Amino acid sequence: MMQRLILTGGLPAVLLCTSAMLPPAHATTPVVAAVSSAPAACKRTIYMTFDTGSQSQAQLIADVLNKRHVKATFFLANEKTTRGDYSLDPSWAPYWKARVAEGHAFGTHTFDHVYWKKDLANGLIQVKPQFGKEGGKLASFTDKQFCEQLRRVDTRFQELTGHKLDPFWRAPGGYTSPRTLAAGSACGYQHAGWAPAGYSGDELSSDKYPNAMLLKKALANLRSGDIFIAHMGIWSRKDAWAPANLDALISGLQEKGFCFATLREHPAYAQKKGQP
Repeated sequence: MMQRLILTGGLPAVLLCTSAMLPPAHATTPVVAAVSSAPAACKRTIYMTFDTGSQSQAQLIADVLNKRHVKATFFLANEKTTRGDYSLDPSWAPYWKARVAEGHAFGTHTFDHVYWKKDLANGLIQVKPQFGKEGGKLASFTDKQFCEQLRRVDTRFQELTGHKLDPFWRAPGGYTSPRTLAAGSACGYQHAGWAPAGYSGDELSSDKYPNAMLLKKALANLRSGDIFIAHMGIWSRKDAWAPANLDALISGLQEKGFCFATLREHPAYAQKKGQP
């Protein structure tokens, strides 16, 4: 059974989800509803997060965040990039080292970008890795094997940057289950979803969901405590989201009095210190 995680007033509640309730590209996306938390100088906070993807917008994202003095949280998987390499190859070490130096936070997105399919009756987890030796094939994981996918990102990140990940993870596609959530928690990673208003829509068709529409919707609907999600490049979207929207979204929210923090400061994750 798939779940959607919602945090209401800081207390977790699990709701069953149906495909009709969520955006077309993320019909089963887990969400984290608005939870108010802010640094002392800020009364309204947005938690901006980025998942790896094609990495076509990686440098632009870094430049905009620096320009606007925004700290974000990155969820990393070893995904194929438009440069012909993979996002956790040694060739990306300078990029990730620079983001560490800037003070961003980092979580695991499973090493091979592993999609959950279903919890099996024999206690195993059916998954479909997008990359790696088993890319595109169904596989059955034990809880330990699932945990290894989470920790493998941590190991590689330490090799590339000399720093550990923060203790949270995000499921590819947002697909979770009781077993994957328990497996992640058991090996030290808490799942981090996003708010309904925080779905950027950058995976949707740019013909049906043009950037101007997505920007207007985000500026109108985001509330304090919301977790926002975008990607560092999407192969399928014709008009990339980030070049048109990222700077405009951040500046628009700042003009409304919002500031930004990493998930290290989010009340649902801030108590999680260190790494097992």
